[in-house]
Amino acid sequence: MFSFTAYPYPKSESFKEIFVSSLGAGILVYLFLIIFQPFGTETFHHPYKFLLLFPYCIIFGTAFFMANLITSRFTNWNIGAELLKIILILFLGSVLSYFYNSLFLSHVELDLGNYFYMLLYSLAIGIPISIIYILSRYIYLKNIHENTARDISRHLPVSDLKLPETQLKISAQHTELMISENDFLCVQSMENYCTFYFLENKNVKKILVRISLYNVLQQIETDAVKKCHRSYIVNLRKVQDLKGNAQGYKLILPELDFEIPVSRSFITTIIPQLQKRSS
Repeated sequence: MFSFTAYPYPKSESFKEIFVSSLGAGILVYLFLIIFQPFGTETFHHPYKFLLLFPYCIIFGTAFFMANLITSRFTNWNIGAELLKIILILFLGSVLSYFYNSLFLSHVELDLGNYFYMLLYSLAIGIPISIIYILSRYIYLKNIHENTARDISRHLPVSDLKLPETQLKISAQHTELMISENDFLCVQSMENYCTFYFLENKNVKKILVRISLYNVLQQIETDAVKKCHRSYIVNLRKVQDLKGNAQGYKLILPELDFEIPVSRSFITTIIPQLQKRSS
């Protein structure tokens, strides 16, 4: 019944995205309060009423920011995890809102029973809105990425023209590698090690080297060889197919038995290049 909660879900990754989304969440809470005036707000009369309601914008924006900043470090994010994060945001927001309301607006003694009502109000309003937001965002991103992937895949050339021989040189401690860019497929990072995938006599060969992905990128990045994920560097000229989902895209190289993910933070770099190849 709740199997949809296991579906992968795109979480905010960059600080800028977290900050902007948190600012938007806070503003939406404020607009909701001044437009609909729930929880007795309508009967609250004060010459600076709207100014006194503004701290709720800061409270929920801060709760949203803190929760997203904490969860940005997690991997394998899904809809269920996103729902739990929303509940955490509502809990933090309800606690801070209760203290603000009791100490600065109502001027009443702190009481667990009164806080419980504040928590119920927050959950009653927040959960339905959050579910609508999560599912709408999931469906929107899924459709956008699937359609873009389908359009690009349809026009990708079967093979690029043979380019002038460019050698990619990798130096790492006691290892020296020379790989032709025409034969290079990708690099997969695992902690302080990288696995290089390339063609040798039309067969896929892989070599494990002790080196960071950052150092690899500094040595081999070209117009076609780009980082697409925190764990992958790929030769975009070898991509023959593309899949899209709510989290982003997956690159398919026919020589490899696995798909290469594209992080959302790299979409603006990778997708335009593939679109250029397919045009």
